[in-house]
Amino acid sequence: MIGLKNMKFKFNDTDPIYLQVANQIEDAIFNGSFLEEEQIPSTTEISKNFHINPATVLKGMNILVNKSLIYKKRGLGMFVSKGAREIIIEHRKELFYDQFVTDFVREAKNLHISEANLLDLIKRGYNK
Repeated sequence: MIGLKNMKFKFNDTDPIYLQVANQIEDAIFNGSFLEEEQIPSTTEISKNFHINPATVLKGMNILVNKSLIYKKRGLGMFVSKGAREIIIEHRKELFYDQFVTDFVREAKNLHISEANLLDLIKRGYNK
């Protein structure tokens, strides 16, 4: 499967392996490696290929099930949900706003940059 060969785990990273599993599958859905209604690698495939406990892989997959990004077809495996990419995009837009835009605007206000000037700066940066 295309997504399996692109997966890489940092076993000495601060992020737990189950979160790395969830993040990598989410990234694969986001970048189009896994399309809607397409089967993703099984818990067994991932655990065997990367020598990860199957329960750890399943814990990561369950995060994605809870986010409605993947679902289980009984006896067949896990599949990408319809609209999963859009859910990811909307979530990432919110994160972008929370992590970047609010601090960006706050700093602009501290520097007494007007909204109009800020928009000009953004346009300048966007066109670069």
